[in-house]
Amino acid sequence: MASFNKFKNVLMLAFDWILYGAAGVAGHCQVTVAQPRFQQADSSMNVSLPCSFSASGCSSPQPEVLWFRFLTSTHQGLCTPGCTDHQKYKVHSAGNNILLQIKDLTEDDSAVYICGIAFSDSSPLSKQTGDGTVLTVTGSGKQLSHGKLISMITASTLLFLYSSAVLISFVVYKLKPKLQKKSGKDQTTENCKINSGRKIFQAIAQELQKQRYAQHQQQPEDLEDDTVYQNR
Repeated sequence: MASFNKFKNVLMLAFDWILYGAAGVAGHCQVTVAQPRFQQADSSMNVSLPCSFSASGCSSPQPEVLWFRFLTSTHQGLCTPGCTDHQKYKVHSAGNNILLQIKDLTEDDSAVYICGIAFSDSSPLSKQTGDGTVLTVTGSGKQLSHGKLISMITASTLLFLYSSAVLISFVVYKLKPKLQKKSGKDQTTENCKINSGRKIFQAIAQELQKQRYAQHQQQPEDLEDDTVYQNR
């Protein structure tokens, strides 16, 4: 981080050498630059890094736009202001908004990209840089591993469902004889209950029939006793 801050100070000093025709009222021009801190993109794609600035009290209408790239231990001037590789880099300006377009990204393009705005005024605040945008380029191998991960999750889910179905079928197959045997026992018990009820009903019917027969046999004797009593 210390080397990165040192590099920014070097850039500020370099602006005085890059710009020519410095003129204007000293101490009046003030510039502020803003950049997003992080941006991610896929390899083999294009990306546009934004940069915006505000200026007050500056004599010149349009500033010079500079782009640098800070690597691990070195820095590169990409567009100062002309781009070193017009096929790879291109700067687009629209008022106070700047875009650095980078084509055909590779993992080697991962770096800190710094936007610099420099007016021709001699004020120290007329030349400023942003805090830099950390560009991370992801390779196709990571995308492939992500796709493999999704495939593995899908295959694991299907395998789990298949194993569950096989286990349920096995349990049903094992329990089926027991369920049938239990059902047979239940049916036998029910039949025994029915037969027992029938026997009880038959015993009650026979008892009632005996009582009726006994009453029928006693009735003539009672009538004969009454007749004898009346004659007397």
